Amino acid sequence: MPGKGLVDKVVAAAIAAAFVFVAVVALGATLFYLLLMVVPAAAAAAVTAAVAALGAIIIAMTFLNRAKGEEDEEEPAGLGERAFVLFRNRPVLATVAALAGGWIFLRNPALASMVAAAFTESSRGRRR
Repeated sequence: MPGKGLVDKVVAAAIAAAFVFVAVVALGATLFYLLLMVVPAAAAAAVTAAVAALGAIIIAMTFLNRAKGEEDEEEPAGLGERAFVLFRNRPVLATVAALAGGWIFLRNPALASMVAAAFTESSRGRRR
């Protein structure tokens, strides 16, 4: 099946993101309940929120610093590569586009199969 590597990578990334989400929520709950033994509930919630915000700032700064050092790359050739670059460079726009696309695909499954065929089709030169 053409494009199977891409599907495997997307599935692996989704699974990893789910596990990271569960780990972060569990870490936050653990921190909250540990602080609850020492301070009142409102203070424990405030400290937990502050730690979460600090972690988000550290991660954002790390990615922003990494993005500054990158050179502009050549324009990707295929449709799949362009979609990947869009998701990497503009995650909010890409998320909205993915949600809209999912809604359209639910309304018209034939369109979903055509788009999947376009993504998995290998680019070949014209045959004569």
